[in-house]
Order: sequence, then C-alpha cells, then structure tokens
Amino acid sequence: MKPEHLSALKKILTALEGQPINWAITGSLGFALQGVKVEVHDIDIQTDRESAYTIQRLFSDYMTKEVRFSSTDRIRSHFGAFEIDGIEVEIMGDIQKKLTDATWEDPINPRDHLVWIEFEGMRIPVLSLPYEYQAYIKLGRFEKAEMLRQYLETGNHQREKPFDRA
Repeated sequence: MKPEHLSALKKILTALEGQPINWAITGSLGFALQGVKVEVHDIDIQTDRESAYTIQRLFSDYMTKEVRFSSTDRIRSHFGAFEIDGIEVEIMGDIQKKLTDATWEDPINPRDHLVWIEFEGMRIPVLSLPYEYQAYIKLGRFEKAEMLRQYLETGNHQREKPFDRA
C-alpha cells in the first residue's frame, strides 16, 4: 500500500468516526489489511443504501461520481466515487449479486461480515476474507476467489474478531 492510500484511509476513518454509518473496507485494501499480498489501487467501501448517501454528503467536496443506483449483469448497488490524495474511493451501498437462478440476492449488510483490523494505530472495519471468498465465487471472479482460498488455507491470516458495537 502506498503512503497516499494510508493518508486517504486516515481521512476516511476520521470523517466516519462516530457517525451512525454501517460500512467496511472491501476489495484489495481490505485484503492487504488482513495480510494478503496484493497490489492496492483504490479504496472500496461497502455499506448500506442510506449510508452510501451519507458518505456522499460527508465527502461532497471530493465527489467525482455522485451516488446513484447502478447495475451490471452480475452486480448492482448504490454506487459513487470520490478522490482523496489522488486515491479513488468507491462507495457501494446495498450490494446485490445475481444468483445462478437469475434472481438477485438480498442486499448485503456489511455488519454481518465485519471484522476489525488494528493497523498503524487505527481500528479499521473490513469485510472478512471468508465472506470475500464467497462473494467472488458468486460474481464468477474465480481467480480472486482462488487467491483468497489459498491464503485462507495457509492459516496465517488474522483470526476473525466478532463485530463489537461498543
């Protein structure tokens, strides 16, 4: 992870601290924070619908793409993006993945898959690697899923911590 990623992450954590927002870091940064050796390009935030729009308001000066409902053939969410310190940050609220029977799963609640990571004095909510593995399988992104499976099998990953609202 580049210093710019760390700087942007600190600004995000500072802005979201104490806010009633349901969110977690996902994607490559979430993997890296949990010890997976990956190249980090951007910051991905998974949240619920309401929180996606709240985050947009908090970062209105940095927005590059306003949050709106967006859909592809495999995934849909309330999607938006902003940029901090040259790092793109993507917001995905109420993510749903298309199932094999062509129906959409219920929106994902990040709290159901949340673990806390301690990193450089910060306490960071990330989505658990076992959840991420299953999500990538559902999306048909088997190469990433296989990378996560192999990492999880090494037993070197941080032990999962249950979500604690306190």
